[in-house]
Amino acid sequence: MTDEQERVQPSGVWATAVGVARVRALETERKNALFRDPLARAFAAAGGLWPSSPPPDDEAARRRRLAVSWSIVIRTKFLDDLLQQASASGVRQVVLLGAGMDSRAFRMNWPEGTRLFEVDTAAPLDFKAAVLRQERAVAQCERITVAVDLREDWPDALAAAGHDPAEPTVWIAEGLLIYLPEDAVEQLLARISEQSAAGSRMGLTLGSRGVIERFGADAAPGSAASMWVSEMPDDPVAWLARHGWEAESHSLRERAAAYGRPFSTPPQREDQPGGLISAARR
Repeated sequence: MTDEQERVQPSGVWATAVGVARVRALETERKNALFRDPLARAFAAAGGLWPSSPPPDDEAARRRRLAVSWSIVIRTKFLDDLLQQASASGVRQVVLLGAGMDSRAFRMNWPEGTRLFEVDTAAPLDFKAAVLRQERAVAQCERITVAVDLREDWPDALAAAGHDPAEPTVWIAEGLLIYLPEDAVEQLLARISEQSAAGSRMGLTLGSRGVIERFGADAAPGSAASMWVSEMPDDPVAWLARHGWEAESHSLRERAAAYGRPFSTPPQREDQPGGLISAARR
């Protein structure tokens, strides 16, 4: 039986990771791409999202799709930069929480000795493994997959896979927290903090205030927006400070302008800092 025949098809929340791969594949084809992800197209195709679908007929739905795609591109670039900065500072442990179809282990240049842990449930990791075998992809660092549900005791699973909490770690939670209820977000952050030595870094993406009302109210069943349940705190910097992190909060529009990729539509509300968070462990 071939990898294609064995491959479990995306479903539920983790299916959104294939949609993210589709966006990254489209960005990779641009001449002025903010990043290049050579594996993204293979992930999207394996999940039935390539070639890309035509834009919706409904103008409001089309604009929502464009806004979500734009946010994925900006957050990917933001977290790429954060990871490069952490590596330059000497951090050699990377943990991707809810890794999905992330291919940073393969597409980024990592210093010698870097260990990258991809934490996710078994189904997306198995799907991903089949595509990676098909593409004969070679990781640019030591890549370790950890199959565990983030609602379970994932720190023990991570430790069993070789993560050392006494050494600094850079943690990435990209497109994850918005799918978790607030109490689960608090628990996740507490567990990250317990496993983080001084000098650790963290990159988070958070749903901006009001995003569920704007995008989720009439979202199609099964779409990403239909599964969003939490937004960022009113003051994300203070929230992280209570957990022992020094954080900086950025808006998508601010970072997009800095990357030369501004969003042309005027904001529907006052543009508050938030959505993209970089933090360092005290």
